[in-house]
Amino acid sequence: MLLVTTACGGSSPSGDAAASSAPSQAPIASASPAEPAHKLTLMLDWYPNAVHSFLYTAQEQGYFAKQGLDVEIQMPADTNDALKLVAAGKVDLALSYQPQVLMARGEKIPVKTLASIVRHPLTHLMVPVDSSVHSPKDLAGKNVGYSSIPLYEAIVKTMVKTDGGDPDKVNFVDVGYDLIPAISTGQTDAIMGAFINHEQLILQKEGHPVNSIDPAKYGVPDYSELVLVASDEGVGTRKDDFSKFLAAMREGQAYVKEHPDEALAILLKHEDTTAPLDKDIETQSLKVLLPLMDAGDKPFGYQDPASWDKVRQWLSDNGLLPAGIQAGDAFVNL
Repeated sequence: MLLVTTACGGSSPSGDAAASSAPSQAPIASASPAEPAHKLTLMLDWYPNAVHSFLYTAQEQGYFAKQGLDVEIQMPADTNDALKLVAAGKVDLALSYQPQVLMARGEKIPVKTLASIVRHPLTHLMVPVDSSVHSPKDLAGKNVGYSSIPLYEAIVKTMVKTDGGDPDKVNFVDVGYDLIPAISTGQTDAIMGAFINHEQLILQKEGHPVNSIDPAKYGVPDYSELVLVASDEGVGTRKDDFSKFLAAMREGQAYVKEHPDEALAILLKHEDTTAPLDKDIETQSLKVLLPLMDAGDKPFGYQDPASWDKVRQWLSDNGLLPAGIQAGDAFVNL
């Protein structure tokens, strides 16, 4: 399987500020109540958590309704399902990860990204704060816990090589998705696949603080951790609805930035009973996330073509992408 299980998470003329410089505290009524709302289904990447606050805010504050949309937000039964479901037309939109979208296209899964939600990696290499590992090259002879995902192995090897170390001297240990026990019990010296807005916060709270090392500082492209995805067919047939979705989600994100406490309160009302949320963790998580979701002078969700080129080249160089896959086919700024 090419898709990773996350451990946590288009361009319109208007940016964050233009979309909502002072977001309303009250829900907004639909602009055209006589016209039936257009239904869209969105599949999350994982259970509802802080990174999804802008979606639930857009729903509850009426931003989707204002655009004439009725959006149903779904949680995946299996986190590997989202891209295949959107490609098959079972859902209209899905959240996934930039490298996985390219890799999916390499497997002839016709999906395309509409927006960059989290613009930088959340998955960092993590080591205990008292570890002798201070940079990736120090992993020589050490055990790195991961979930046997080739992408994560390639990330670690790139980091070690870029830092002047020998990646062949790193011992990779399959710990499944038990990353927290692996590092907290000393089973491994480091872990790859944990998120700075989730596992790192939990480890800190449980008395096992870790240092995180950003892959983008050691040769790995500064990829988007979370992206909004549609099918190639959907982009062709529902472009207007998708553009309206982007406008509404930008209003949602503007509200989250201006009113983080209120946005988290909205999120917490939508927590899944199978995955209850820790308010303190989600509060810290949102503080980590907001600057990493900021597109600067571009609208929230804008996608940089140069980023796609770099990620495509790195995946190809590491044997994770077949020849002939074009970065420009994998995304569109609406």
